[in-house]
Amino acid sequence: MKKLRSLFFLIIRTIVFLFVLLQPGTNGFSFGFFAHRKINRMAVFTLPPEMIGLYKHHIEFLSERSVDPDKRAHAVAGEAPRHYIDIDHFGDSPFDIMPRKWQDAVELFTEDTLMKYGVLPWHIDVMMQRLTRAFIQNDMDRILLLSAHLGHYIADACTPLHNTKFYNGRTPAQRGIHAFWETRLVELYSHTYNFFTGRAEYIHDPLERAWELVEISHLKVDTIYMVFDSLLIHFPADRMYAHEMRGQATHRVYSRSFSAAFHDGLNGMVERQMQLAVRSVGDYWFTAWVNAGQPDLTLMEQQNISNRFLRWLRKEERTWADEMEASGRSYDQ
Repeated sequence: MKKLRSLFFLIIRTIVFLFVLLQPGTNGFSFGFFAHRKINRMAVFTLPPEMIGLYKHHIEFLSERSVDPDKRAHAVAGEAPRHYIDIDHFGDSPFDIMPRKWQDAVELFTEDTLMKYGVLPWHIDVMMQRLTRAFIQNDMDRILLLSAHLGHYIADACTPLHNTKFYNGRTPAQRGIHAFWETRLVELYSHTYNFFTGRAEYIHDPLERAWELVEISHLKVDTIYMVFDSLLIHFPADRMYAHEMRGQATHRVYSRSFSAAFHDGLNGMVERQMQLAVRSVGDYWFTAWVNAGQPDLTLMEQQNISNRFLRWLRKEERTWADEMEASGRSYDQ
């Protein structure tokens, strides 16, 4: 009996191991946790002297909280569509026909349709307004949290595959490309990127700027798939993939040689999009502060985030973790 029980558990462990082995290495909901943290961190250094003291003192909070929207994307109803817009669903010239203002778009396409295909640029504008109000109210806790979260959505707008209905491949052979572009390549090569993008500048129309980011990123989609497809000719499956340890588990990932070829073929695209994200995050933070009347932030520079606010955040995290069913679309579809 003991031998049968041991054999049973051995079979179960083997099945679990094989299941893990065959999973893609990463399937982050957006740019990837590493990239989001890096973008928010580097955006701090674009800020003027009047702001950088507060933001630099809380740079770890701004970095870590940048991934909150991804953590709740599969747990909070209505959160997932804030991370993307399938703009090509709306025709061959979607930027010509899509109204920039939310109410105009609702009247033309209905709110249900917009929520189905994503509301990313409009949500950036909503977050911008919230951050501006937090500055007006001198609410340091909310200034920092909203800055961290706004940075996340701006980075999503700078991710090409967040701006297309073909977010994870146009063909079965391309399945998994989403995490490949925004996570695997970033983890392998971002240490070589230049993230110093200059001083933050004022944005005269934050909503229009959000749409510009979406359009800039969307124009990269065809190139991504063209480069990927061109490599399939030269890389058989046994050279495309490799297995690497992540924590205690083994994951199937795109091999380093295939990743290098893809990265080289994109000719600096990932670096440029991350630079665009860093610069844009700083621009939005700065603009919110200016629109709020440039309040004096020096008194907040050495303050700690309130214990009450931290307790609320921990409670929120438990809520996300307890949610078992995903409420957003899956990039594995």
